[in-house]
Amino acid sequence: MPVFRIGDAADLLGVSGDTVRRWVDAGKLNATRDEHGRRIIAGADLASFARSLADEPGVGSGTSSARNRFRGIVTAVTRDTVMAQVELQAGPFRVVSLMSREAADQLGIEVGVVAVAVVKSTSTPSAMAFALRQY
Repeated sequence: MPVFRIGDAADLLGVSGDTVRRWVDAGKLNATRDEHGRRIIAGADLASFARSLADEPGVGSGTSSARNRFRGIVTAVTRDTVMAQVELQAGPFRVVSLMSREAADQLGIEVGVVAVAVVKSTSTPSAMAFALRQY
């Protein structure tokens, strides 16, 4: 299971490191200490917390993407025999992707991993190409 340092968690949630530290100190986000005494957050805990923030207005630092790239944490993966639905929380944005199960398996997409969603939209709002890649 991946773990994240405070700064990495802050980047994924679209907030400052101080905000993440306050959440940890207040008991809203679970963190432990690594062998060097730094606070770390388990990927599954961060994914759960990110999902809980999705409905809170005003959380996150921006309202637009940088060149249609959304870096975030995978909060849910639902697989069947052919397809996989992947949910990504990128700051205040929740992005959902449908992809083949084979692609999700090959990319190692699991709850708690960092991924980047790349969105290419045409002039028609409902026509959108979407790619997801683990980092």
